[in-house]
Amino acid sequence: MKGNQEVIDTLNQLLTGELSAMDQYFVHGLMYEDWGLNELHVRISHESDDERVHAGKLVQRILFLEGTPDVASREALNIGKNTQEMLQNDLNYEYQVADNLRKAIALCEEKKDYQTREILEVLLDETESDHMHWLEKQLGLISKVGLQNYLQSKM
Repeated sequence: MKGNQEVIDTLNQLLTGELSAMDQYFVHGLMYEDWGLNELHVRISHESDDERVHAGKLVQRILFLEGTPDVASREALNIGKNTQEMLQNDLNYEYQVADNLRKAIALCEEKKDYQTREILEVLLDETESDHMHWLEKQLGLISKVGLQNYLQSKM
């Protein structure tokens, strides 16, 4: 099915974001593992896997619309130097992804591509209710119990 080129281009931009987030989570997860923060390593590695699944859904949709997925492009990664910075950088990335998804959903509505819109709405829900919520909760815990107590609980 030949899709709208503007929608395909937007899906490729979203794909770049998902792949970049996957890479950032991957690096942060390995940093947590190296520091002995095993609980954070497991969770962030899971987030990296989630981003790969999101990227896969975007690739499938781009292919269905007879587009060419751009799996080579990446945005600049924001690798943190400490746990709090890493969590904040990941949250900032998720805020950006959510904003881009909302804009893409509006475009799909405008172009009457309701199936793509539905796929993106699922990705947005997972981004807001899982990824962003968890990161906001971690940063909230740090502000409540202090960084050292937080880190001790994540070993």
